Amino acid sequence: MSKLFKRTKILATIGPSTNTAEMIEQIIMAGVNGCRLNCSHGSNEERDQQIKWIREAAAKKGRSVAILQDLQGPKIRLGVLKDNYLDLKVGDEVILESREFEHDGGLTLPVQYNLAEKVKEGEPIFMFDGKIKSEVIEIVSDTAVKVKIMNDGFVMSKKGLNLPETDFGGDILTPKDLSDIEYGAGCDYDYVSLSFVHSAEDILKLKQLLLSYGSTAKVIAKIETKQAISSDEILEEIVRASDGIMVARGDMAVEAGAEVVPMIQRRLIALCRKHAKLCIVATQMMASMVESPEPTRAEVSDVATAVVQGADVVMLSDETANGEYPLETVKEMKKVILYTQNHSKLAPIQRVSEEGEVYPAISNAAARLAEEIEADVIICQTASGVTAATMAGQRPNLPIVTVTSNKRVANQLALLYANSAFVRPYSEDFGFELAQELKASGYLRTKEGAKDLTAVIVSGDRDKIGTDTIKIRKI
Repeated sequence: MSKLFKRTKILATIGPSTNTAEMIEQIIMAGVNGCRLNCSHGSNEERDQQIKWIREAAAKKGRSVAILQDLQGPKIRLGVLKDNYLDLKVGDEVILESREFEHDGGLTLPVQYNLAEKVKEGEPIFMFDGKIKSEVIEIVSDTAVKVKIMNDGFVMSKKGLNLPETDFGGDILTPKDLSDIEYGAGCDYDYVSLSFVHSAEDILKLKQLLLSYGSTAKVIAKIETKQAISSDEILEEIVRASDGIMVARGDMAVEAGAEVVPMIQRRLIALCRKHAKLCIVATQMMASMVESPEPTRAEVSDVATAVVQGADVVMLSDETANGEYPLETVKEMKKVILYTQNHSKLAPIQRVSEEGEVYPAISNAAARLAEEIEADVIICQTASGVTAATMAGQRPNLPIVTVTSNKRVANQLALLYANSAFVRPYSEDFGFELAQELKASGYLRTKEGAKDLTAVIVSGDRDKIGTDTIKIRKI
């Protein structure tokens, strides 16, 4: 089983290319473990329908699948341009106007945010994901600024702007975000991701807001601003405050420089392993497959690198949202993950437990024991998911099967490294019972020539300390 069971998971963005029950079912059957619903596009009614399709497909496969609500955040976008396109030349002076008007093809462009309230002269503004660089030369009015274009290129309707030097004063939850959070709290979301995080305070504010609405969704911090990566201390504080992070490499490259992205990715994966938090690597992982049925060699290497570094999840964006080959992309990504993990073992992390930390110590002992006795599987019995998270943080080179009586926890664990989560009614030995069931079904298999399956079961008394017991069972 371990050669067929991918330890690094796949998160796929749902969009026009996959916006049918049939396509969602196909990509989940092909290996998708979670679906991202991007609040920058679509309506609440579309989200409701997509959630229904995802849950139906997951039930048909008999697996847990996570659903992530991705908040737009203060993503500033151009408005609608005439013919949806405009050429720009070096030296052009462009007005960015937040007041509503119809673009006539000239150099006064509509923008969906009042930049005049935030920007200062001399600050850079990047358009269309960094393809056009400009500099603020004048605050024209209360609703408009003038910028000078620094390179030839073009822009299109509703493409994003990046302002890496502009201080937004911690105002990262927009009115749209607040509306989406309130609506989403009543939906079946497992995770909510917060865009353009600056500090741990941003995460804590969102957690309090979700709690006030009665949501049990966990919070993912998207790391994409210069402020978030300005020091190791700030970065680690964000990781500790969140339930997981997303290495949002696209906006990070524009905001902080493309050269910093590889090292920040490595640093974030290490921090997430240290603190047993989910780590998602995102943006352009197989971007050429938007239009091509085959990935480039560089893209294959990119996915493999994330696997070797120990990422929990690799994410597909346009590839499955707008691409011509969404199903083929999932299959290709799965092939890369499986080959890489089966030819490159992850070294355990050297982690010093803080005083009173029980779960990490038990998980570390169980993972080492499982490796030494060459167990076939680690079984985690959990109520909250903490045991499974700390076990995944050890990055064992064998499958983790988690059993819980909480459906939300099982869905959240679907993105966790090496984890396959199942929902069963609680009993003192439901981990062993699940292992028997999975062996009988063929999902868990013994080594060639072996009669019994060896399982290391991590469990505890849910009414007392929690996880406190490690057992070795033959099945």
